[in-house]
Amino acid sequence: MANIKLADYVIDFYSSLGVDKMFVVYGAANGDLIDAFTRNKKTEYVAVMHEQAGGFAVEGYSKVKGNGIPGVAIATSGPGGMNFVTSIGNCYYDSVPAIFITGQIKTQFLRPDPSIRQVGFQETDICGIVKPITKYAKMISDPQSIKYELEKSLYLATTGRQGPVLLDIPIDVQQAIIDPSKLTGFEKRKSNKVISSDAKKQIEMLYEDIKKAKRPVFLIGGGVRSSEAIDELHDLGKILKIPMYPTWNALDIVTSDYEYYGGRVGTYGGAGRNFGIQNSDLLIAIGSRLSGRITGGNVKSFAREAKKYVVDIDKALLIKEFQQVPFDENIYCDAKEFIKNFKDFLKSKKFDQNETQKKWLNQCLEWKIKYDPVKKEYNDKNYVHPYFFIRKLSEKMSENSVFAADCGGNIVVCNHSFETKKGQRYFTNNGNSPMGFSFSGAIGAYFADPSRPVVCVIGDGGMNMNIQ
Repeated sequence: MANIKLADYVIDFYSSLGVDKMFVVYGAANGDLIDAFTRNKKTEYVAVMHEQAGGFAVEGYSKVKGNGIPGVAIATSGPGGMNFVTSIGNCYYDSVPAIFITGQIKTQFLRPDPSIRQVGFQETDICGIVKPITKYAKMISDPQSIKYELEKSLYLATTGRQGPVLLDIPIDVQQAIIDPSKLTGFEKRKSNKVISSDAKKQIEMLYEDIKKAKRPVFLIGGGVRSSEAIDELHDLGKILKIPMYPTWNALDIVTSDYEYYGGRVGTYGGAGRNFGIQNSDLLIAIGSRLSGRITGGNVKSFAREAKKYVVDIDKALLIKEFQQVPFDENIYCDAKEFIKNFKDFLKSKKFDQNETQKKWLNQCLEWKIKYDPVKKEYNDKNYVHPYFFIRKLSEKMSENSVFAADCGGNIVVCNHSFETKKGQRYFTNNGNSPMGFSFSGAIGAYFADPSRPVVCVIGDGGMNMNIQ
């Protein structure tokens, strides 16, 4: 392979993964990276008006693209990188695999010691700024390390509990000429499908508890999608016939048309009004961190009579002293591996739901209908009620469509009223929740798959937050 400019190697690396659009704002410190697009026919850049908008678009792109293909955003040094901070926080708290690249000033002008505030124009320690909200942040000073750093950062972004990474590349490093055949890569773990040695014993225990339970429920979080386990989850539901409750990050995982969908939960409630969760005697949470928005302020009253299981890939969430609601059984396992192993175990036991559980399922489904937030009186000819409007919008949208919702009060209206269909993508940003997210997020979603209709809802003045 012929020698090439390092900037070309970077753009070629992401285009070879299937990243067909990258979101950029041009600046003096990233010029060679942007120039590299002119020599690559597999990808294009989308020139956004602000780095925050580009970062929001990357989140929408990554959420819709799927298949382990991350979104990529490129900014210049100084204010360019700092404008990424909110977008990076979005991806960190919602566990979105995303690559953020910043240009940096020439290495000659980098400050020699942290005690010196600044040497070069628009010099900023962006890695130090974003370290708490990334899985990995690294300034590349050695051109020969580029293959290793690209592969390592991609691996970290897309495995385990997914999230954003940032690579900071000085302009003279971008311009360096390298021989790709002589570069050393990153050695990946053989498998990222984690299942702990205790998990199989805990599955047996869970089976016994399900047999004894009178009021079992599932609580499903966004980790099920990250693990690509949606179909397996639906199959598990059909075996157990236990009501399923999605968190806000899982409204398009356990959709409103799923036969065992029990409604929506949390401090803002929704269809079903939390009755299923609060009256359960066995709670099985998969891929959910159980935030205060789910438990409410009085955490001791959450699912007060239930034995509680949680399945998660994030070890820190399974440490009891860190848990707002202590779980009885903490299962360290990739969601897909857990569901597959549990399904196989159930098939060997020929599980059948008992009569008490059948009555419980029917009760939960009745609560979902009885406590629908969209009331009949909202259909008023004198004005358009926002709850009625969003319900009608959801009825009109197809199974192939994408719904991008903004943050603020309007997301509560959307999450109460919009009824999801299997195959749809329904997303906002929940963990960081910045107003103004959805318009740029919707643009990113469109570029991820132009064949899918995309609808964006924005309110509460959110458009003014990101109007550029």
